[in-house]
Amino acid sequence: MQVDWFLDSGERPVTTDNEVRPLIEGATYYAELLAEVRRLRKGDLLLFTDWRGDPDERLDGPGTEVATVFSEAAQRGVIVKGLVWRSHWDRLAFSAAENRHLGDRIEAAGGECLRDMRVRSGGSHHQKFVVLRHPGRPALDVAYVGGIDLCHSRRDDSEHLGDPQPMTMSPQYGERPPWHDVQVAIRGPAVGDVETTFRERWTDPTPLSRNPVYRLQDLLEREDTTPDPLPDQLPDPPPAGEHAVQLLRTYPYRRRGYPFAPLGERSVARGYCKAAARARRLIYIEDQYLWSPEAVACFADALRNRPELRLIAVVPRYPDQPGKIGGIPQLLGRARAVDDLRDAGGDRFAIYSPENRAGTPVYVHAKVCVIDDEWATVGSDNVSLRSWTHDSELTCAVVDPSGAYARDLRTRLGMEHLQLDSPAPLLDPAAAFAAFAVSAAALQTWHDGGRKGERPRGRLRPFAPTAIDGWTRRWSSLLYRSIFDPDGRPSRIRGTDTF
Repeated sequence: MQVDWFLDSGERPVTTDNEVRPLIEGATYYAELLAEVRRLRKGDLLLFTDWRGDPDERLDGPGTEVATVFSEAAQRGVIVKGLVWRSHWDRLAFSAAENRHLGDRIEAAGGECLRDMRVRSGGSHHQKFVVLRHPGRPALDVAYVGGIDLCHSRRDDSEHLGDPQPMTMSPQYGERPPWHDVQVAIRGPAVGDVETTFRERWTDPTPLSRNPVYRLQDLLEREDTTPDPLPDQLPDPPPAGEHAVQLLRTYPYRRRGYPFAPLGERSVARGYCKAAARARRLIYIEDQYLWSPEAVACFADALRNRPELRLIAVVPRYPDQPGKIGGIPQLLGRARAVDDLRDAGGDRFAIYSPENRAGTPVYVHAKVCVIDDEWATVGSDNVSLRSWTHDSELTCAVVDPSGAYARDLRTRLGMEHLQLDSPAPLLDPAAAFAAFAVSAAALQTWHDGGRKGERPRGRLRPFAPTAIDGWTRRWSSLLYRSIFDPDGRPSRIRGTDTF
């Protein structure tokens, strides 16, 4: 069964006998990560990658700041190695200063954290994972993969009151933006595959940056730009469960390609497309973006070809950045994708956005896809050309022979969004589709009626794309394609439906 869902093992390895556990919301992930890092001892290994790392982000209260916890591990003799995206200027609302400060703190404690700019022009390293290895104690080995950065705004819980250490976002999300996200904990042989992804990047001989200004700055400031050798990779951990895992990745095509992906890698896109083509009953997606006709084409084709198939999408109501320049191109990208899915599926396609009990929109940063309760992914990748072709990404695709993993992930997320006490109303895919519609319609009716009376259960409201006029569509299309959702495929297949 797993072979039918996964890409051929010659393209991406498949491991069996794993245990994969979803960690829903940042507070859940942070608390577990804190406990696991604190029990690392001398000679153990902590490897991590990140898009943004805030050194002062607390994993669970005072004294648990990321930089403090990782630095304390290094001081105990743990081998701590990190790769964070070098990022663009902070004035562009990225994270250059934060990522540097995190690296400085870790290196001062004896670890090593490099800022990695080996990306396509305008791209980023978007992978977010942590690997913990324990020589002589392999049953403790674990890897965390998903969409949750070690930074501000991520430590929210299921109440969605927001992280006490917030990032600045669009004003619709308030001063303490509510945040929804998912990570997975992997135990078993697949931990070795996650570690291999780190080692491939770490040992890449390409300079961390080709920018001569950056390289001069690094020289003058004596920044570490040469990765020290890693200890030999340990054998894969022993069996831990029954889950089959295939790690899917994105790397862009570059003139001087990655040694491990000379023509780039687009197994994320191909993995999604293969699984979508097998869909028969229900596709469930949570996504930060859900952009691009090219990226949603496989889902649209599935809806057209299978009249019994339904698709539920959960997305943020507003872009993360304020203003026309930051927001309108994002709205345009989603509007095009939603139009294509609605044309293909009609009333079998439904899209929603969540809010907390106070009515503040919840920013959906999760990257989840569950198909027919058999194949499920959690990762760093969004449904967009940028994630499928242009930035570095890592996602964990799982097939459980018992069928429980994907179903439980979907129903747990549905229970949170609909505020249900039991998964029973969601177990049948058609019933789940109807339950989402009824709940969202009730909440929308309550809002339309002036929010009078008792607030209905549930946090989802129907998502309606913003109307964009002709002139705005023209200028925002240029920004959308060139900056927000660029195509990182080789020129021979760019602009096609081939990944």
